[in-house]
Amino acid sequence: MAATNFIDYVKIFCRSGAGGKGSAHLHRDKLTAKGGPDGGDGGRGGHVIIQGNHNYWTLIHLKYQRHVFAGDGVGGSESRCTGADGEDKVIDVPLGTVAKDADTGEVIGEITEHGQQVILIKGGRGGLGNWHFKSATNQTPRYAQPGEPREERTVILELKVLADIGLVGFPNAGKSTLLSVVSAAKPEIADYPFTTLVPNLGIVAYRDNRSFVMADIPGIIEGAHLGKGLGVRFLRHIERNSVLLFMVPVDTGDIRSEYQILLNELKQYNPELLDKKRVLAITKCDCADRELMEEMEKELPEIPYVFISSVAGTGITELKDTLWKALNP
Repeated sequence: MAATNFIDYVKIFCRSGAGGKGSAHLHRDKLTAKGGPDGGDGGRGGHVIIQGNHNYWTLIHLKYQRHVFAGDGVGGSESRCTGADGEDKVIDVPLGTVAKDADTGEVIGEITEHGQQVILIKGGRGGLGNWHFKSATNQTPRYAQPGEPREERTVILELKVLADIGLVGFPNAGKSTLLSVVSAAKPEIADYPFTTLVPNLGIVAYRDNRSFVMADIPGIIEGAHLGKGLGVRFLRHIERNSVLLFMVPVDTGDIRSEYQILLNELKQYNPELLDKKRVLAITKCDCADRELMEEMEKELPEIPYVFISSVAGTGITELKDTLWKALNP
């Protein structure tokens, strides 16, 4: 997916529909000169709704749709006829979208399943017709309720990528290279930091026609939770991953220390991320011999680890087995 086409944050102004007014009609026909009240109720105003759609992967279709207005309800009429409801506005969004109130930051809802709906703002209720107000002492009320007015709200839609495996590492740790080797994804790869500017998803084929989804997240640097580097803009994508694959190059001076820095950045952003299962991949091992790797094993953190080389294809099968075991304990 091209960087210019990946939009994971939009702000939209929503306005619901007003409720239709109730009717104050009194029954009249050729046989009835002074009939009782028969005014119908007004229709409900339209809602503004977001709906999960698994055919979408980004919010780009909403980039220029900044105003969403639902339809007004129709007023009631004679013979107790209720007015038509206003047209709902349904906004399709990718799975993993979170809706927040732009003014308060309150989470309105999250979309995680295809077809799931969340009402961003409700339409006004229709007014009651005059037949609701008749009584023994007021048999011909000539009044009815007005419909409820429209409501307005500015909503922020944020996309958090849904994936089984999230790649976590410093820039140039080999995340994009691994994704390009184990899946059909074609992320940009180069020998300079921050090559990856947007999350990339790839489907990894496994044994017996099984598969899992892997997400390449833009590189983290120390202080990312404070806004350094690419900041926290993409850290939220990690919240949706079932397993975190930490990637540290073999030529790093202290693998345990670099792992702890990455872990600390996640902790500072959201402590709940530490509850996720973790796997460590020591990358670029085509330039290390067996003796060096055995020496390094003594200093590695106490989590499942695999020595890999995406270029040489070393350890890739073992890594897939380790990740599948973590996903399906």
